[in-house]
Amino acid sequence: MDYKHQKPSQGEDKLIRILSKDIEGKMKVYVGLTKIKGISWGLSNAMCKVLKIDKQRKIGSLTEDEIKKITDFFKNPQIPIFMLNRRKDFETGEDTHLVGSDLELRKEFDIKRLKKIKSYRGMRHTSGQPVRGQRTKGHFRTNRKKSTGVKKKTAKPAVPDKGDYSKEKSKSKGK
Repeated sequence: MDYKHQKPSQGEDKLIRILSKDIEGKMKVYVGLTKIKGISWGLSNAMCKVLKIDKQRKIGSLTEDEIKKITDFFKNPQIPIFMLNRRKDFETGEDTHLVGSDLELRKEFDIKRLKKIKSYRGMRHTSGQPVRGQRTKGHFRTNRKKSTGVKKKTAKPAVPDKGDYSKEKSKSKGK
């Protein structure tokens, strides 16, 4: 049997929308969930184990109830605290997990707060420098887009102000 010419199953050719992200139906559940911002490989694996969904199953074959279970799981995950991406929230003090646009929005607000209070990290964000202590000699170069690479200064030849001494050298050699 030639598998290349086999027609894909009913759900594999469509897009499935989970947590406002379109995922191709032919992707496996384990891999496809990692395409959503805020869901890592470990969290995707934990979800498959908790909800007892086969990791190798195609996303296109999921039913509406299973998709609803997945979205409910990620809104309130029942997993160990160390797997959450928002532990000890600054404002509420709660342990939560943010996904998709909520994660991007919260990250943006955190950076704005750091800039407002003029903390070291906030100042590094404003100046476009690395925030987490990386070295800056080789990377993070500013004005990189304006020119290609670093221009080396060329030494100008020392030219005397008066006259040409090359004739005098040739005369002195003849003497």
